[in-house]
Amino acid sequence: MLSRERLVDLARAELIQLKEEGRRVGGLDEELARIEASPPDGQCRALSAFFEAAAGLPTRDDWPYEEPSELGEIRRVRPDGPRHLPTPSREELADRILGAWLGRCAGCMLGKPVEGFTRDRLEALLRAAGAWELDGYFPPAQDLPEGLSYHPGVESLLRGNITRAVRDDDTDYTVIGLHILEENGPDFTPRDVAEQWLAHFPYRCVCTAEHEAYRNFVVDIWPPQSAVHLNPYREWIGAQIRADAWGYAAPGWPEKAAEFAWRDACISHTKNGIYGEMFFAALIAAALSADDLREAIAAAAAEIPVRCRLRECIDDCLEWCRQDDDWKITWERINAKYGHYHPVHTINNAALVLMGLLHSGGDFSRAICIAVMGGWDTDCNGATAGSVMGALLGAKGIPPHWVDPLNDILESSLQGMNFNRISDLAARTLVVAQQVSG
Repeated sequence: MLSRERLVDLARAELIQLKEEGRRVGGLDEELARIEASPPDGQCRALSAFFEAAAGLPTRDDWPYEEPSELGEIRRVRPDGPRHLPTPSREELADRILGAWLGRCAGCMLGKPVEGFTRDRLEALLRAAGAWELDGYFPPAQDLPEGLSYHPGVESLLRGNITRAVRDDDTDYTVIGLHILEENGPDFTPRDVAEQWLAHFPYRCVCTAEHEAYRNFVVDIWPPQSAVHLNPYREWIGAQIRADAWGYAAPGWPEKAAEFAWRDACISHTKNGIYGEMFFAALIAAALSADDLREAIAAAAAEIPVRCRLRECIDDCLEWCRQDDDWKITWERINAKYGHYHPVHTINNAALVLMGLLHSGGDFSRAICIAVMGGWDTDCNGATAGSVMGALLGAKGIPPHWVDPLNDILESSLQGMNFNRISDLAARTLVVAQQVSG
């Protein structure tokens, strides 16, 4: 049973989520304030009634978006688009898949020392270290003046100290996605995903929506109910960072990648939380086949609802990046319209990834560095931008100063999968991709 304090925290977050998804909250704000002011011994019962009422709230009449969570309904309201793209030769595909894995690992390592930093704090830190604008891994801590610092204990993530890609949930999910495809096959179900989490993920290595969904699995609340029961983080970034393995497995087939992503996302997320994973899985699948970034983005955007908040954000980013000659101008636009979301929400962080990709000029380093310099969920955004660019450019297109320090090693927290050779993961992924394509 959850503590009273934990239930209050979840209820506060639920109110924010309900408003963001356009629900008519009525007097629920006042009701929660009344509950919090009441004697503690009756709060748990009152909070249970609060969550029951919240679950049944209708959408506002003036809500301009159409945001279903079921796959069939999502496909009904998506636009026309290319569901398949031509696939490259086996040799080129092998290089692109390896590039995607390496890009994800490098981008994650880049953003990890400053996870959660604001853009202003990042700029101040980098200027003090003489490293603005960023073009490599973050400089050593001794280069920083007093008053500016990284997170504690990140020395092994800084330039000159890196010897491997260390464990992170952003890469754990990529590893377990590959494992699911190998063990359960391409017809895996949402329940299979949940069971694999229970078998391999330590509970304390999952966060926000995944944490709440995992708790639900333990008490026999399974998908899709696991995504909504006491889970106010259901549109946060957790599903979006799980997209990559599904894209790697369906090169040139964005529709199939998005379907795989839906099966994964629906265990913990709804609406734009699901769309974030579907979009980036489809984008990576398209990037493994396409040569043009905007062509790949268009194919991926065709896999999510045409009238959803994420699609609006994608369209905004495409237009802003076309107009702006400096990523910092685009960042200001993103912050003005989407900065109200939590720093680990799907929509605002997706915008930063797109900003990095579209302002990169096709340069891997620029893509991941711009995505990270935008702040918010920096390791997630660096990893996703790196995965997309690695898929586009291949391993041969990634500068050695990103790859060499990793020494072909990726650690994970997953039981039985703690030590991995990145090249082995890529080779296994190629086998899966060929099985999926038939």
